[in-house]
Amino acid sequence: MEYGCQQVLINDKELMPILEYLCQQSNKVYNCALYYARQVYFKTKRLVSYSNLCAEMTRSKNKHFMAMYVSSAQQTCKSVAEALSTFKANLRLGAKPRLSAYRKTGLFTVAYPKKWLKIHEGQVRVPLGLQVKAWFGIDTLWVQFPTNLQWEDIKELRILPRNGAFYLEWVYVKPPEPKPLDPAIALAIDHGVNNWLTCVTNLGHSFIIDGRKVKSFNQRYNKQAARLKTGKPQGFWSRQLDSITEKRNRRMRDAINKAARLVINYCLDHSIGKVIFGWNKEQKQESNLGRVNNQNFVSIPTGRLKQRIAELCQHYGIEFIEVDEAYSSQASFLDGDEPPNYGEKPDGWQASGKRVKRGLYQTAKGWLVNADANASANLLRKVSRTLGLCLKELCRGGLLTPLRVRLWTT
Repeated sequence: MEYGCQQVLINDKELMPILEYLCQQSNKVYNCALYYARQVYFKTKRLVSYSNLCAEMTRSKNKHFMAMYVSSAQQTCKSVAEALSTFKANLRLGAKPRLSAYRKTGLFTVAYPKKWLKIHEGQVRVPLGLQVKAWFGIDTLWVQFPTNLQWEDIKELRILPRNGAFYLEWVYVKPPEPKPLDPAIALAIDHGVNNWLTCVTNLGHSFIIDGRKVKSFNQRYNKQAARLKTGKPQGFWSRQLDSITEKRNRRMRDAINKAARLVINYCLDHSIGKVIFGWNKEQKQESNLGRVNNQNFVSIPTGRLKQRIAELCQHYGIEFIEVDEAYSSQASFLDGDEPPNYGEKPDGWQASGKRVKRGLYQTAKGWLVNADANASANLLRKVSRTLGLCLKELCRGGLLTPLRVRLWTT
């Protein structure tokens, strides 16, 4: 079952102290529960369960746990239990993971399961607990329910603290919408910076989602943040930094949603049944492109965009395949080069063509094509035999001048 989220910014300044208090207590409950779980693991090598965490917080009468409404405090303990489950799964895979680290002093999400919420005439009652009533004189928060959602689909309400702002996040059930698609048609995606996503189909169609606006937003944010931190001590932060960071993050979320929706709508309109995304694991950690290029490459949230495309593919019944993109930019698709995977380059392997300048690739026959479109086509070649894809219709015309699509443009 898939879940969706809808966020609403809270603008009521009178509620800010209450929300800040709740999120502070949630952060402290997380650290207290994690401390107990870590101590049990170090002494017995046993990972405690969610129920044991809640029982321990209740038995010890943890003051932070008791300061919250009990169901929301339990949800915070559940976050710790989920982190422990991930640790356990990685251990089973033979990895050497580390136990979750403690959260820094600050704020953490407060969550309320639906069964503790009540709706009346379009308003939802959110319980705050006895401690909040004693300190602030209020034990209930009434919030407007979004008109575009159905109460029957709601699973949870969250209070999200983010860069000096608070959001209400409604979590709801999102039933899948499978569409009639053709599994023989595939779309390959090569990601970059100026050309954020370069998409090519095995039928010979191509387009580029422009990333220069996203890069511009990041550059402006980095310059503003650097100016505000100049001459300040390590770890300096301010309300102005909160403000520009939240503005930048909103723009990035908007860009991710717009770009992902463009890709998925194209697949639905053309009955594309497979999406192939070129990706190298930990590529941003190992990037060495120079200070300026590293800043542009690392700060652009392409990983989150990939995840969003994968989620939408699952929702509509499109098969999402992640492929190693090593050597896809070097190999020449039109010359029939077989790009090897990372670490599997055969002795004597050499690309038939070459990149003559930024954005332009020259084949062995002297043909010029778009370099990123050539890389996307090579992603299709990497999986064509495994998936049984026909590449006969993908020729020079589809790689020459891809259509450029700009975000935030009608």
